[in-house]
Amino acid sequence: MTQENMPKATSFEKTKLPNIKNIIVVASGKGGVGKSTIAAGLALSLALEGFSVGLMDADLYGPSIPTLFNLKNERPSAGEQDGKTQIEPFIRFGIKVISIGFFIDPAQAVLWRGPMASNALKQLINETNWGNLDYLIIDTPPGTGDIHLTLLQQYEISGSVIVTTPQLIALDDVQKAIAMFRNEHVGVPILGIVENMSWFTPSKHPGEKYFLFGQGGGKKLSETFGIPLIAQIPVNENICQSCDEGKLNILVRDDEVKTAFSSLLDGILADQKKEGAQI
Repeated sequence: MTQENMPKATSFEKTKLPNIKNIIVVASGKGGVGKSTIAAGLALSLALEGFSVGLMDADLYGPSIPTLFNLKNERPSAGEQDGKTQIEPFIRFGIKVISIGFFIDPAQAVLWRGPMASNALKQLINETNWGNLDYLIIDTPPGTGDIHLTLLQQYEISGSVIVTTPQLIALDDVQKAIAMFRNEHVGVPILGIVENMSWFTPSKHPGEKYFLFGQGGGKKLSETFGIPLIAQIPVNENICQSCDEGKLNILVRDDEVKTAFSSLLDGILADQKKEGAQI
């Protein structure tokens, strides 16, 4: 296709959700980097600071939020508000939680084409009874597909967080996500990079670090694109168990993890204050 035949860019009119001050998208071009854990940990950190927080799991093809919050096989209720049917989110650890996983059979593959996936996403955002929120954290699928385009083209997004792992091999995929947010027709600020699984520290030997997944990925991304590396999240066996059992509150009891999420929170809040966002 020649330059002359390329489709012209479209200008999109974005929707501002009236009762939500800030929407933060958590993304990565690559799967398996612990994006859902970062989104949930960020939501929990904000809630512990006294902010009103919602968390939406927009990963249609592999929703993890129900597991992280011990809500597998749960179904939310619906009620009438102002003549419209509203989905009532679950409340866990002070966070209003909704997931596409509440509406699909986890044992079945989701065979949805782009328009159906986009419509499901918009319904989830628009018809959930969020109330008044300081922050809505949205956990997105891997890649740069229809879900991301719907979010970024149709809603006013305050900022994004890019999640990676230390392996240098992960960087090619993550760079695509960075390019998506920086596209001139998207224009969503990237608040920072989070490197997950930075090292393994056995819970009984807190002074030891094992770099099982390599080193330097987050730092290299930060230097290459001029985006701050705002947190490095370690992992240990207790963290993995607490996530699998839906005991998210235990996650931030680990000193190293608590420090890492505090750094992530500080990075988000500092950037938003600098940009003059509502907090």
